[in-house]
Amino acid sequence: MLAHPNRVTRGEDYRRISRKGLRVGARGLLVFAELQADAAAPTQFGFIITKRVGVAVVRNHLRRRLKAIARELLVAVPTGAAFIIRVFPDAAELNFQQLRTRVRSAVLDAGDQLGATAIPEQCSCSDVVD
Repeated sequence: MLAHPNRVTRGEDYRRISRKGLRVGARGLLVFAELQADAAAPTQFGFIITKRVGVAVVRNHLRRRLKAIARELLVAVPTGAAFIIRVFPDAAELNFQQLRTRVRSAVLDAGDQLGATAIPEQCSCSDVVD
C-alpha cells in the first residue's frame, strides 16, 4: 500500500499532470510525469482506470497491482516527481510480471526524461523510519 504522502489525491493535480506533464507510453498504459516545485517532496503516484477496463472487481485488482508496483519504484524514481499511470483495457489481460515490466520501464523512462535522478542513499518513501 502506498502511504498518503506518496499518492496524488487532488483532482486539479490529476488534471494538471495529465494535460501538461511529460508522456511516455507502453502497450496498455500511458505514464504522465511532472517535477513538483519542491525537489525534496516525496514522489507521488496516481492511477486512472476507467470503466472501459472492466467491471469494478477487475479495476480494483488492477489498482492494487499498480500500487504494489509503485511502492517498489519509490526507491528508483527521483524525489519531487509526480507520476500518473493511465491504464487501458489491454492491461487487464496482463499477468503481474508483464504489467510490472511495462510500468517499470515507462516510469523509469519518464523519470529519465524529466532530467532528475534518484538519490540512492535516500528513499522518497514517507513511511521510512530514520
